Amino acid sequence: MANIQKRIGKDGAVSYRTQVRLKGFPPDTASFARITDARAWAQKTEADMRAGRHFGASKRHTFSELADEYSPHARDKVRLEYWRSIFGADTLDTLTPAKISKQRDKLLSEETNRFTKPETGDIAVDAKRERRKRTGATVNRYLASLSASLGYGVKTLQWIERNPCERIEKPAESKGRVRFLSDDERSALLSGCKAHPDLYLAVVLALSTGARQAEIMTLRYGQIDFVRQVIILPKTKNGETRALPLVSSAFSLLQERAKIRTLNDDRVFPPTRFAKKAEYLDLRQPWEKAIKGAGITDFHWHDLRHTAASYLAMSGVSLVEISKILGHRTMQMVSRYSHLSEGHIVATGEKLAARLGI
Repeated sequence: MANIQKRIGKDGAVSYRTQVRLKGFPPDTASFARITDARAWAQKTEADMRAGRHFGASKRHTFSELADEYSPHARDKVRLEYWRSIFGADTLDTLTPAKISKQRDKLLSEETNRFTKPETGDIAVDAKRERRKRTGATVNRYLASLSASLGYGVKTLQWIERNPCERIEKPAESKGRVRFLSDDERSALLSGCKAHPDLYLAVVLALSTGARQAEIMTLRYGQIDFVRQVIILPKTKNGETRALPLVSSAFSLLQERAKIRTLNDDRVFPPTRFAKKAEYLDLRQPWEKAIKGAGITDFHWHDLRHTAASYLAMSGVSLVEISKILGHRTMQMVSRYSHLSEGHIVATGEKLAARLGI
């Protein structure tokens, strides 16, 4: 039922305050300069309410309230909190594509804590190093976090009619580099890691499974099946359960560690007693020391994952199988390794020709 009240301001201006009240729905109010507009809005609003198309809630709820509702379901809470700091006080109806695009451009233009060139040791030269700006891929991760929260507001809460992120143009992403260890580099790195047993085990696991750093460092003994020789990752980055093969040195090293594990802590890499609040052991310093000692340049921990995938591709494993091992939902992420499997493609073609007798 609509209620329209005529109001006259101090300056003599006439307006019409319209309130629509329908059982089962919160009341919605709007003001108009003409009574015909007020009646038309009231009629449309009542019809939309009955048809489930009315989203007056977007005017009553802020993004911060939406973030509170979505937070328990969010996989990326850090970026969700970033968007809360930007749009927290804004009502949902004001989050337009133009407003989000402006923030996207700001993210692209801002400098990060990383430098464009490595440290030289010269204080004067290092002080002039330029800082990197965010990549298109990183900004897209920010947008994905925002889109997921707004999508929750559309589908689950029904506070928003449409996700404004659907109309945002995403920055272009690079194809992604493929940096993997040569045979000599691999031998040198493993030799350098042996002085630190925790680091050596973590690197061996990374190379033999292709798992992400966080997946390895947060590993618990309950996830390891020594009988079947697999590691079960119940909650991966893409939200799916994944099994990792546990073979060769990785298997024997974990077996040995399990024999001397601490019974009151099931973590494979528990933090030191001086870092009680840490989730797992910090291997940054021994890793950097091992890399430097091995004489390896332009190599990061995540490149161990690239190394595992590259070795699989060069061994003739199909890209479909590699995507399953690495836990990628789409083939786009593993297409970067396609050139490494060209020899396998030729060999497969020769097998087909032999089978056909041509």
